[in-house]
Amino acid sequence: MYLEYYKLREMPFNLTPDPAFLYMTLQHKFALTLLRYGIVSQTGFCLLSGEVGSGKTLLLRQLLSSIDQSLTVGLLASTSRRFERLLPWVCVAFGLEHEGNDDATLYQRFVNFLIAEYAAGRRVILIVDEAQNLGVDALEELRLLSNVNANKHVVLQTFLVGQPELRDALAQPQLCQFAQRISVDYHLAALGPADTLGYVRHRLAVAGGDPELFSVGAVEVAYVSSGGVPRLINQLCDTALVYGFADQQPRIDTVLMRQVAADRVAGGIFARPSATAAVV
Repeated sequence: MYLEYYKLREMPFNLTPDPAFLYMTLQHKFALTLLRYGIVSQTGFCLLSGEVGSGKTLLLRQLLSSIDQSLTVGLLASTSRRFERLLPWVCVAFGLEHEGNDDATLYQRFVNFLIAEYAAGRRVILIVDEAQNLGVDALEELRLLSNVNANKHVVLQTFLVGQPELRDALAQPQLCQFAQRISVDYHLAALGPADTLGYVRHRLAVAGGDPELFSVGAVEVAYVSSGGVPRLINQLCDTALVYGFADQQPRIDTVLMRQVAADRVAGGIFARPSATAAVV
């Protein structure tokens, strides 16, 4: 709708994670470096947390795009507390047969898979996204799977990615042994004012548009209204472009962005940032 009017090749504020639009703030660089360090140093468990819409999945995709061919990666893209057994889903992540088998059979199948990969010179990484949905039993099951590692030979690494509730779960006394095995740990905070401006301009430039299409004041309104959460910034900026096109405004200014923010909040479904998403 607005692409031609604003001379954009594509939508700059699409909600679908796209590594091409990743804006590397200092904390994103730290997080990515730590995750890569976790792979190189062969740590058993790595943890990446952040608020809803903070860019965890986008960062994860950036990591996967540069992963070494000597690594075999399995991804659990979503989880649920309704998972009575986690092992079948782990097998699915690696394309292993899983139907009609008891836990003992599935466990041995998975162990055989790990041994075969190790013998072929490959290490296995299991990435669990939305891991905050896992209950204590499922998290404990992950810990037990890591016992396959022997001495200095790490054949399975596990990356946990989730919302802050995941940290609350791991702080429970019954998961003390699990928490002690997490060697790499980082929390993605919301964006600050300067990074929000850089983020908006970066996405506009990647989409082929004018980086200064949004005034500084408009971005400030988006920052305050979103709490610096990238997904909410995207929602506001995308709607602002629609409003701007409708009014045939060549630039998104403060007044227009205030109208967008007011209308989104009045609609009742705009996910305003929580206290835990406070910007640092």
